[in-house]
Amino acid sequence: MIGEKTVVQSHVVIEGAVAIGRGNFIGHGAVIGAPPQDLSFSPERKTMVEIGNENIVREYCTIHRGSAEGSATEIGDKNFLMAGAHIGHNCLIGNNVIIANNCLLAGHVRVDDGAFLGGGSTFHQFMHIGRLVMVQGSSAFGKDLPPFVIAAERNSVFGVNVVGLRRAGFSAKDRNEIKAAFKLFYMSGLNISQALEKAAVMEFGSAAREFFAFVAAARKRGICPYKSGATEEM
Repeated sequence: MIGEKTVVQSHVVIEGAVAIGRGNFIGHGAVIGAPPQDLSFSPERKTMVEIGNENIVREYCTIHRGSAEGSATEIGDKNFLMAGAHIGHNCLIGNNVIIANNCLLAGHVRVDDGAFLGGGSTFHQFMHIGRLVMVQGSSAFGKDLPPFVIAAERNSVFGVNVVGLRRAGFSAKDRNEIKAAFKLFYMSGLNISQALEKAAVMEFGSAAREFFAFVAAARKRGICPYKSGATEEM
């Protein structure tokens, strides 16, 4: 199913069960709905790709369908996938996400709203990228990235995405609370449990609470650590 006002350019391959919403742009040579690159996958399984509205999928992107029976790879609304990006099976992409050229997302990667993934970066299966995360190009990650951070190199966090927060309309109060949450978690010398306990009795607003809720839930792969030497505003 392809929604109204969606443009599909030449040499695009759409196979299997694929639902594409309205107002999307699918560039030359993209492949959507191909079988997952999963050795346990059986061709008779009924899986799919679900794409929302007003997305841009540029040339030669690949978006594989889900692996487990009845599962889907899901892409929300108003995302921009630049040329050559790969979205593996069962990925969950939120809204207003930018995935730059030649990014590689393995299976089951979740990317929350407003994240920016720099070109040529790679992401291990089952990891979670929080809201408004900014990833430098040519980086690689196998651990979760909390919301609102700047990340680079290999599994390293460098600071708070202050520019992204301003552009997203966060108030000065919210930005300061996010900075305080970041410092409590990464720079206080406390372990994760101690930092969460201390955060629970502090008067943080919803944005900082979002940061700590993400950390509390990220038990599968762990959290990318802080690397000193950041030059951005904190």
